[in-house]
Amino acid sequence: MAEDDDNKENDLDDTKSDDEALADEWAAALGEQEATDADGGREDEWAAAMAEAESAEAKGKGADDDIRAASFETFDETMPTSAPGAPDLDVILDIPVTISMEVGNTQIAIRNLLQLNQGSVIELDRLAGEPLDVLVNGTLIAHGEVVMVNEKFGIRLTDVISPSERIKKLRG
Repeated sequence: MAEDDDNKENDLDDTKSDDEALADEWAAALGEQEATDADGGREDEWAAAMAEAESAEAKGKGADDDIRAASFETFDETMPTSAPGAPDLDVILDIPVTISMEVGNTQIAIRNLLQLNQGSVIELDRLAGEPLDVLVNGTLIAHGEVVMVNEKFGIRLTDVISPSERIKKLRG
């Protein structure tokens, strides 16, 4: 039993000496840090950088001055300008669109579709003489009737949908 007490005492002494050694290491590290700070360490570098920035601002030479001094000489003065908030239509006037006329449509089963051949007749949902739909990129913009123009088909517009109605149809 006395032997066990001696072992416990030795373990405590070892623990104390480990703790003391660790404390000494921390004290040495803190001493080095204080010496570095006193000799112009990181805090002094930061203070110097801040002082330099403050003196530049006092002289009126901040980083924002470089941005304000920029010029835009490459701006094309010939570009069309419009009133604020108004769309500039000149930008889109040369964009090509697909215009098509729809005689009518219907739905059939694939079985019937596969049985179609030359001479087959498909009944459409539109009555004879009823105006055709005029579509631009798939959007209905007008109704019209078929005419002949120099031996080619053409369409005479009979009813044009207002721009506000077209926008409503596009939105949903």
